[in-house]
Amino acid sequence: MADAKLSAVFRPAHADPHPMANPGYGKRSAPGQSPRTAQDFAHLPPREAAIAAILDRLPDGADISVKTLAKHLPYGQCALRTALNRLQAAGHLRRGSEHVRGSGSARWVTRTWFSRTARDDAWWSTFTRGDVPEDSDEPPQHPTRSRAFILLAALGRTAPSLSLSQADCTVLAPDAARWFERGATEQDLLRALTAGLPPVIHRPAALVRSRLTTKLPPEPALRPVLRVLECAKCGTPGRPDALPGGVCGPCRGESGPAQHARPLSPAAVRAHAAAARAPLSTRR
Repeated sequence: MADAKLSAVFRPAHADPHPMANPGYGKRSAPGQSPRTAQDFAHLPPREAAIAAILDRLPDGADISVKTLAKHLPYGQCALRTALNRLQAAGHLRRGSEHVRGSGSARWVTRTWFSRTARDDAWWSTFTRGDVPEDSDEPPQHPTRSRAFILLAALGRTAPSLSLSQADCTVLAPDAARWFERGATEQDLLRALTAGLPPVIHRPAALVRSRLTTKLPPEPALRPVLRVLECAKCGTPGRPDALPGGVCGPCRGESGPAQHARPLSPAAVRAHAAAARAPLSTRR
């Protein structure tokens, strides 16, 4: 059913690919989702079901802001904003902010998490605290090029002597992915691979493999995930226990200071950042 609704609004095959957000932003798939079926979004109204089916098929990192979606779907920004709010209320989507692990600072990025499997408020609250495993045992529905593969494939643009074949990128991608797992950025990895290159390189794949291995950053100590979610109506950030149904107390018509969403204070952000920078041996 969702696939039928999808075909009515999805872009034609010859259209340009959906744009990706800046690195670190865009869509994030929630962990532990059920395998895709034709009835995934049958419980939603037709417009919301069609939009949810499109979001489900977009890769992680895709730009799913209202402004970008309006350029690629036959809906205006107002209609899309309403539809996304309804997807949030149905448990398929949550928007908020997340502290960047390993950044050593109070840097936050905007996140939009999408789940094909509808989740209740208790699950999203647990996920926000970082108590839900980030990795899913479900195999990918469609093979996609990973972040590591894309960086390796484009390596020749930065350093022509390190141009790699598709087979080289496939083999080396797991080694490059370990850098990202340890908190490295694309810039960190590019700098490690291209700095101080010899004048002549006979075996670029071997050199890249050697640098990926010998320069691999140390594995960071496990740290708690710090996230806050936004009210679906007014956008006020707050802790999940103050946002039942994704909506804060004032937007539900409640009053009193205890009913308002409790935004994360600057002191809490600084404390988390200080804990992230502290050596593991000093933490209790």
